[in-house]
Amino acid sequence: MSNRREYDIAFVGLKPGIHVFEYRIDDKFFVEYGKQEFTNCVADIKLVLEKNIGFMQLKFDVGGTVDVICDRCGNTINQQLWDEFTIIVKMVDNPDEMNEQEEDPDIYYISRGESHLHIADWLYEFINLSIPMQNICGEDENGKSLCNEDILKKLAQMEKNIDKAEDNTIWKGLEKFKNLDK
Repeated sequence: MSNRREYDIAFVGLKPGIHVFEYRIDDKFFVEYGKQEFTNCVADIKLVLEKNIGFMQLKFDVGGTVDVICDRCGNTINQQLWDEFTIIVKMVDNPDEMNEQEEDPDIYYISRGESHLHIADWLYEFINLSIPMQNICGEDENGKSLCNEDILKKLAQMEKNIDKAEDNTIWKGLEKFKNLDK
């Protein structure tokens, strides 16, 4: 198991006010989480922790890049990471019960007796949420797709084959049953 203590913040020793932490995350960080849908992660995370009496506000600024697979052609493309996330951590006597009841995912409860805040799972989640949902190669300056041309030709051919299959005469007789209920 890797050394995960670097993602523990000993907040008890911090004075009330703003504290800044910076992390550089690469592929080694994700080993414990299993196979990811991206590679070559270089994520820079700036965490601004504002400590108050009874609660802390954590603001995560995520930046960097990852390599993902194009959803259309399968090429590897480099995607930019950029997002911001805020978590409120409240100190209470019954954190397990409060976390079960809390509906807001941006509020988290810890015990008043806690001395460290483990942020690795939040880093993992926020990096994954920063990756765009749709990954397409994009276009050049002339508006031409940068996707693999051979794959695009095969996709176009497959689309034509689907259209031909829809014209298949075996199914034509079923059309008369389509609107019987109306």
